Amino acid sequence: MVVQGRRGGAVAAAVVCGTGLLAGLATAGCSPDGAAADDQVAPARAPAAVELRRSVEALLRVGTARVRSAMETVSGGTLVAIRGAGGYDFATASGQLRLVLPDLKGKPSGGNQPITEVLAPGALFMKNRGAGVPADKWVRVDTATLPDGNLVTGGATDPLAAAELLRGAQEVTFQGREHLGGVPVRHYRGTTDLVAAAGRASARTRPALVAAEKGFTTMVVPFDAYVDDAGRLRKVRQRFRFANGVPAGASVTSTTELYAFGTPVVVRLPDRRDIFTGKISAASG
Repeated sequence: MVVQGRRGGAVAAAVVCGTGLLAGLATAGCSPDGAAADDQVAPARAPAAVELRRSVEALLRVGTARVRSAMETVSGGTLVAIRGAGGYDFATASGQLRLVLPDLKGKPSGGNQPITEVLAPGALFMKNRGAGVPADKWVRVDTATLPDGNLVTGGATDPLAAAELLRGAQEVTFQGREHLGGVPVRHYRGTTDLVAAAGRASARTRPALVAAEKGFTTMVVPFDAYVDDAGRLRKVRQRFRFANGVPAGASVTSTTELYAFGTPVVVRLPDRRDIFTGKISAASG
């Protein structure tokens, strides 16, 4: 259950140049760290692609989950990662994450204060984000205006969007049974079609996925997904390649892990008076 706090009204989004947390990290592409299981076993009861599409409904039924996230790329031959943790309510498509940024060498930086992000339908709120933004203010971004629909811009993929991307799953193969945190899961590998996923997505996620159709070099997104015996998505790793920006052709790997289903999640949207409406320095990415 999500307890909604004081809601921000119609607030002009901050005019952001270099809003993305990944902006400025020159990338060369990442490889998935999970290998296929050696022993192939019988596929799930439903065809693999169908099971992955159904996993979204399983998350909606369970309601809430704790979240761990990682956004990884390569800069100068060094793996650069933004790590996050928090909670998410699938019923309201809202959540809150705390992100830890790397330093310029790609190592966790004790000098960087963690960024707090609040995810909500159509909006991303960030605190402790950007030069020139007062410490007690939030930055609000309309996710439908972002070229990638905020699939990677904010440094973490919205968990519902990550799951809904699987609605376009195709060419899925069963890799075998594994364990995540002691929980048995089925590991699938395949690709998802962004256009098909957007067409099948819920009303809350569709605008972001439609926006994302403009931000990547291809509509085909490779993934590894892990589903438990209750049909719930436990982990998904998705690999995106940009059409332009950070720089063109750059590859970013986003991993979203879900656990502790049913844990109460409290999401409070920032007050309208606490939202910064100025311009963020381009040097703050």
